[in-house]
Amino acid sequence: MGSLNAALEPVSARWRNRFPGSRAQLTLLLLAAFTWSFFSIESPGGIIHTGGVDALTEIAGAFVTPDLTPGYLGMVIGDAWTTLSFAVAGMTVAVLLGVPMGVLASGVLQSGRFRRLGVMAGARGVLAVLRAVHEIVWAILFVAAFGLSPAAGVLAIGIPYAGIIGRILAERLQDAPPEPLASLRASGASAFEVLAYGRIPASAADVISYAFYRFECAVRAAAVLSFVGLGGLGLRISTALDDLAFERMWTPVFALVVLVVGIDLWSSQIRRRLLR
Repeated sequence: MGSLNAALEPVSARWRNRFPGSRAQLTLLLLAAFTWSFFSIESPGGIIHTGGVDALTEIAGAFVTPDLTPGYLGMVIGDAWTTLSFAVAGMTVAVLLGVPMGVLASGVLQSGRFRRLGVMAGARGVLAVLRAVHEIVWAILFVAAFGLSPAAGVLAIGIPYAGIIGRILAERLQDAPPEPLASLRASGASAFEVLAYGRIPASAADVISYAFYRFECAVRAAAVLSFVGLGGLGLRISTALDDLAFERMWTPVFALVVLVVGIDLWSSQIRRRLLR
């Protein structure tokens, strides 16, 4: 009975019993590592900027007094629409590239073992390359190729997100419950029919939920990538900061928050409907 209780004891409790005080020691170790790394940073102006506290106070004070004049608010709404449009375009590229690559990377359509492993390895390698490079680096590369064009920003979002979506889709297709798949195969369904009627319905809720999360990330990325010709909220924020107009800076920041919260609510509703 004692051994059974020991087996059922949570791992965290067993760790604490075996290594008493380990949590405090680990906390002190992490604090020491953080302190050492923080003060090891070389900065010509020092770690704390001379006027940083005053600037932070002004920025925080402007938080409660954003510029909501009709003219400026109309410009911010237009910038929000621009940011959202480029995020949608980038996600469209990501889905068009990531979904077929994810299906190939899952290996669910290949029959022979060596052929399956070869296709999976090739597709996963491509997806790894796509997502290994950050969207800012892709933006710099595409600006060098296409100039300051909106296409550079759209591709900078779509390419790495395609690698991420493809990887997630491949894993979800592989982790589909085996019982429905076995029933489909027993009824004579082909590999494509098993994919369409078994694996995709079983993984749709998780994949769509994650795709909406990436859509939120795409909105933020579209705001950050304003310097490659996207315009939108990021450029508005940057201009306000350059002019030290912190009241004008907070208005597009709040607009960005509204976009992200709206996408999150939309995602929750769709996921609930799929799970029903």
